[in-house]
Amino acid sequence: RRMISEFKPARARLLFAVISMLLIACTAWPQSGKSAPKVKLTAENLGPRQIEDLTSQSVPRDYGLAWRTMTLALENGRADLLESYFTGFAKDDLTRMVNDEKRTGVRVHYTDLGHKLDAIFYSPAGDVMLLRDHAQLEMQVMDGDKVIHREQVNLQYMVLMTPGADRWLVRYLQATPEAQR
Repeated sequence: RRMISEFKPARARLLFAVISMLLIACTAWPQSGKSAPKVKLTAENLGPRQIEDLTSQSVPRDYGLAWRTMTLALENGRADLLESYFTGFAKDDLTRMVNDEKRTGVRVHYTDLGHKLDAIFYSPAGDVMLLRDHAQLEMQVMDGDKVIHREQVNLQYMVLMTPGADRWLVRYLQATPEAQR
């Protein structure tokens, strides 16, 4: 009988740990419900290095996943989601944006309608790629749950991507002055 009473708390702690891990895994993987936006890469005028087949597939895939991750981070007020596809200045700027939205209650919601990437520069060492993004977005400015402004926009971004262990990361993401609304 003593062994059974000692076993129950241990079993309860184990069950609690398993449930906690499942909850953490579910909240850390919210991307599964949304698909990445369409991204088309053009690399005909790229230099000084030519792009490899695998890279020409992984850069647009990872860029689309980065935008999906950014959208989810902003929607959910979770800067930790940015870790998987952003680094450097891009991650710092987006983290600041997520925190500002949480603090003010005013947020921007993006519906991503697609991206056309022009590859401009690919370093000889293959460790950095400069791209120009022509993005089509629907932007909603929200105060709490109330939409206070909505418009479709065509924006241009300069993007710097660097390879990580198993994916390309967005290191720099900046709207250019040529951005059109």
